[in-house]
Amino acid sequence: MTTGQATTTEPMRVPHPVVYTLLYIPFGALSGFVGVALTFMASANGLSVTDTSLLNGANLLTSWLKWTWAPMVDVTLSPKKWYVFATAASALGVFGMSALPINEHTLPLLLVIIAAASLINSIVGMAIEAIMAVTTSEAEQGRVSAWFQAGNLGGAAFGGALGLLLLQVLPAPWMAGALMASAFMACCLALRWVPDIQAHKPAGGVWGATTTVVRDVWAMLKTRAGFLSALLCVLPIGTGAAQGVLAQAEIAKHWGAGATEVGLVQGLFGGVVMTAGCFAGGWLCDRFHPRTVYAGIGLALAFIAIGMGLSPATVTMYIGWNMIYSFAVGLAYSGFTAVVLSAIGSGSAATKYSFFASLSNFPIWWLGLLLGRVADSALGTTTTPTGGGAPVPPGAFDVWLAKVVGLFHGAPGPTSLLYTEALFGVVAVVLFSLVLNLLGKAPKPAV
Repeated sequence: MTTGQATTTEPMRVPHPVVYTLLYIPFGALSGFVGVALTFMASANGLSVTDTSLLNGANLLTSWLKWTWAPMVDVTLSPKKWYVFATAASALGVFGMSALPINEHTLPLLLVIIAAASLINSIVGMAIEAIMAVTTSEAEQGRVSAWFQAGNLGGAAFGGALGLLLLQVLPAPWMAGALMASAFMACCLALRWVPDIQAHKPAGGVWGATTTVVRDVWAMLKTRAGFLSALLCVLPIGTGAAQGVLAQAEIAKHWGAGATEVGLVQGLFGGVVMTAGCFAGGWLCDRFHPRTVYAGIGLALAFIAIGMGLSPATVTMYIGWNMIYSFAVGLAYSGFTAVVLSAIGSGSAATKYSFFASLSNFPIWWLGLLLGRVADSALGTTTTPTGGGAPVPPGAFDVWLAKVVGLFHGAPGPTSLLYTEALFGVVAVVLFSLVLNLLGKAPKPAV
């Protein structure tokens, strides 16, 4: 056992991975509620594509910074206690989001609530990751990754589809938030099947524990596996960033899709397909090197985006390509978890996993914002105030961006965001391949 590694107060009970699925649902559901339900409602209420993209931006803002507070989870309370606290706070955040009217005047406050809820919600994931890293053997990494990400993506589908439905059918929006919050707290019941992993308690107290965590992370990054995994995460590979923009009413309208279609493909149906992709990704990672699988999936996502852009703009194509895209996103998320588990070991698990998750969330964050801006520039909607009134002349950045988009796409439109994502994905995979070749091929993992 490494210095600073988490310990248990009872004989190790290795839970079935479905437990991680149940526990991870609140983490994914909050993102789904923001990325699908609130995103569609904001767009439908007249906010521009750029302003609406800020919702996902606020949700992901803290996600690529969470490595800074991850050591707190490793060295203070037990993962179980952190999970209950963070889930309760996330439930309160969802209630606050739904109770606040969505318009241009309340947008700043809504962004603050989303960012704060996302910060607390990140601890939900950290708590599970700390438990999972200790209880998962090398032979089980692919399988556990699949079940783990099934909870993330299935939860996102649950939060998106159910949240959008409840916001539309219930008499008051706060009721939707109350029901979602209750579902979050119900997931805490799954904690009874996981072992009691304790916080790090090395000599030197909290300060000693924190320095041990920092040393563990630095030692990991100096290894070949740690460096390559970090590089793979920070590049815009397999981000699935287009999903949040495709869920917007103004964008979906290009394919003739409305709330029903968005709720299905970005919610219920999309969740089932992404979950299937998670298990397929876990199967692949058990048979091939996880980093190779992850890079290949990223390349596949780029070609899927191109295929959707080239296809006729019909409702059928919107549904069909979104399903294919969702399956590939499931593959990518499962591949990401396998990449991380193969690199981190068990010591300082919450911090190490959060470090990689932060790296991977950074390209999702900035690329998602860029895709929203690309779509707005192509549609010309950035020149119209969300509250009405006289048109506002486009800024210099929007004029330049529209020209750049025009170079790659002769007839700019919502499909421009798909081509933009594909371009970044292909370039990133090529860059990673070059670095991998310079360092030499990785040894084949033991079966």
